Amino acid sequence: MRTVKIILLALILVVIVVLSLANREIVTLNLLPEGLASLMPVSIQVPLFLVSLVSILVGMIIGYLLEWLREHKHRRRASEKAREAARLEREMRQLRQSTGKPEDEVLALVSN
Repeated sequence: MRTVKIILLALILVVIVVLSLANREIVTLNLLPEGLASLMPVSIQVPLFLVSLVSILVGMIIGYLLEWLREHKHRRRASEKAREAARLEREMRQLRQSTGKPEDEVLALVSN
């Protein structure tokens, strides 16, 4: 599976390089709409591939952030369950020590 992932990433990299080489012409990027540009003209000259790559990068960052926020409730629940399991393990260890019998029938059932 790791090999497939590396091959796929290599293909994506090749496509990005080819698109970058094919779209090297300079374009004017207006940072404000025409109505607001009269108040404060903000435009820059950049290669077309740079506009595309930055747009893709910003989209990926926004997507990862939204996914991370969406999964927050699952991570919180997993950490709660981990704390509960640790608490139960401590309680089981204390019961084993207090009874002095590690082969207690109830504890043997719980540990299996």
